[in-house]
Amino acid sequence: MKNHFDFRYFTKNILTVIGLVFIWRGIWVILDLIDKLIFGDSHIVTAILGILIGIAVLYLPDKDLKTLERL
Repeated sequence: MKNHFDFRYFTKNILTVIGLVFIWRGIWVILDLIDKLIFGDSHIVTAILGILIGIAVLYLPDKDLKTLERL
């Protein structure tokens, strides 16, 4: 069995990763703007809200927090 480098496979995957990074960056910037405009740049309020929303997102699908056990 000969190993070979598949350029198209690599390019597709690297572009997917880059696209995800750009989406995450956009979300991050929007959340920073919301923090500034609504909460007056109060990072403690948005940090606590973010933690609570994150826990809810992890809890709701399976009604447990087993996902956090891996951390």
